[in-house]
Amino acid sequence: MDVLQLDVSGRPQAWISPKDAVILYVAGEVAWTIGEPCLVMRGGIQRASGLQSRVELHPIIAVRGAVPSRAWREVPAIANPKLFARDRHTCAYCGQRFLREPREHLTREHIIPTSRGGTHSWMNCITACRSCNGRKGNRLLQEAGMELLYLPYIPNLHEDMILKGRRILADQMEFLLASVPRHSRLHG
Repeated sequence: MDVLQLDVSGRPQAWISPKDAVILYVAGEVAWTIGEPCLVMRGGIQRASGLQSRVELHPIIAVRGAVPSRAWREVPAIANPKLFARDRHTCAYCGQRFLREPREHLTREHIIPTSRGGTHSWMNCITACRSCNGRKGNRLLQEAGMELLYLPYIPNLHEDMILKGRRILADQMEFLLASVPRHSRLHG
């Protein structure tokens, strides 16, 4: 289980390990938490009291400190697993879903091919099965006589945290989905 780390204003920053979360708790860097404690970490025996140290971890923690102004404006990095999750493992051309072993059957398809000036961006990339990707080749949609079944979009920061494919606890998912636009495919 990973802990969702937020900045003090409530914006997601990262998924961190329980060990890293304990360090933040002990250093007094946790400003506030959401959810009931979900994990207890135990340490050594205190010499003075004879008691074992313990820290209860919450699924979501906000960390003190300055919020970088650029953090909220950055577009999430694109990666195939996140792209496939955004598109629900569905080929944008034929509509076939590939839930089992998507890496074998799915590819990143550039709507405008890179050989024709297309970019590696969320708005130019969609999920396609190997067959459809090969059929389109380096042609434009019109040239290949193909149409998109859905349109690409740029995930917001909350969607990106979901798309990273972690095992997400109910409290974490509820928090993240509250800031995901209703038109997002993550709701359906």
